[in-house]
Amino acid sequence: MLAIVGLITILAVLILIMSKKMTTMLALIVLPVIACIIIGKSGLIGKFMLSGIKSVAPTGAMFIFAVLFFGVMSDVGAFERIVNKIIKIIGADPIKICVGTLLITIMTHLDGSGATTFLITVPAMLPIYDKLKMNRLVLATIVAMGAGTMNMVPWGGPTLRAATALNISLVELYSPMVIPQICGLIACLIITILFGIKEKKRLGASLTNIDVSLTKLSEEEEALRRPKLFWFNLILIIVTIIALVQNVLPPVGCFMVALAIALIVNYPDVGIQGKLVDSHAQAALMMASVLFAAGIFTGIMKESGMLEAMAKGLVTILPSAIMSHLALILGVFSMPLSLIFDPDSFYFAVLPILAQAGQAVGIPAVDMARAAICGQITIGFPISPLTPSTFLLIGLAGVDLGRHQKHSFVPLWIISLTIVFVAVILGKLPV
Repeated sequence: MLAIVGLITILAVLILIMSKKMTTMLALIVLPVIACIIIGKSGLIGKFMLSGIKSVAPTGAMFIFAVLFFGVMSDVGAFERIVNKIIKIIGADPIKICVGTLLITIMTHLDGSGATTFLITVPAMLPIYDKLKMNRLVLATIVAMGAGTMNMVPWGGPTLRAATALNISLVELYSPMVIPQICGLIACLIITILFGIKEKKRLGASLTNIDVSLTKLSEEEEALRRPKLFWFNLILIIVTIIALVQNVLPPVGCFMVALAIALIVNYPDVGIQGKLVDSHAQAALMMASVLFAAGIFTGIMKESGMLEAMAKGLVTILPSAIMSHLALILGVFSMPLSLIFDPDSFYFAVLPILAQAGQAVGIPAVDMARAAICGQITIGFPISPLTPSTFLLIGLAGVDLGRHQKHSFVPLWIISLTIVFVAVILGKLPV
């Protein structure tokens, strides 16, 4: 009962969001509440909701102040000068811009943090995409591909969880996956170049008419620019990012302090400060509301036992004939499973059960773990409605969750399958 209701709920959420039959926020709130009532746990809905909200509260607060901070930095012209300089160097070439986006994403995700990667990469590249009228969905997908593939690193959340859950060595788990991961990154590059070629064809002659000189501003925009404070603002951005990466303060604290400094130095007038905050508040609160709705969804699904029941049910329904190929099957479907299970539920509830089932037919636990990290909340985390980082990515890029999922799903699965294929060829995953 729990497993069936849970699966129907998740599928219904995905279908309604992707088909635009219901807004993301409403789907994430209404459907799990109905499911909780159906399974007879209506009296605990409030408790489940609070548990989920607490889990995403730090990310939600960080998102609000990050959007406000980067919004103010855009107002002062901190990005504009850099964007114009980059475009002058590389020209109006979507292929180079797409490849640059991927490389920046890979470098910034070396710390294994999706939130940090998105906060650094998207605000830096979005003005360039907008100036060339490139598709924002392409930006979101390229960033998702780079961050997802890099999320396999041993200090990343999924790999650490897999090693911990099955009590295996990180070195034993990850080392054989280095070459498959590199091949996954090559697949990312190929798909990124194809995106660039497609955008170049789509934009066509309009690219030759793009003015690579300084952007022409309205009087209102010109009044907000602070060219004399460019270096101060640039240093403020760099220091904020360093503080974020080095964990000098909690992420929300970094952006709170940075926003306060930015407003005080650039706009001492209290009236202007209020107007600027108001101008960016709508976007910040809109996506934060979706983020908290995702917390409610995850909290109800997890605390009610529906995710755990789905994990046990998954093993129960698997035909005995395919059990000997369980590692390969897990690897193939690991990326799509990111849409159904959150990281903790999968790695601490589902994976141990699958590993136990695999050992019964002679598949080592480490092989099951390697199969899992080929896509489950690695490649697939940037499109999962069960990870807060997904909403950070789409919020910063200004794209809809359903459209992002439809645009990114196939490229991400291709990358995941590439990693699985190479791992099989190298003998790191049993067939």
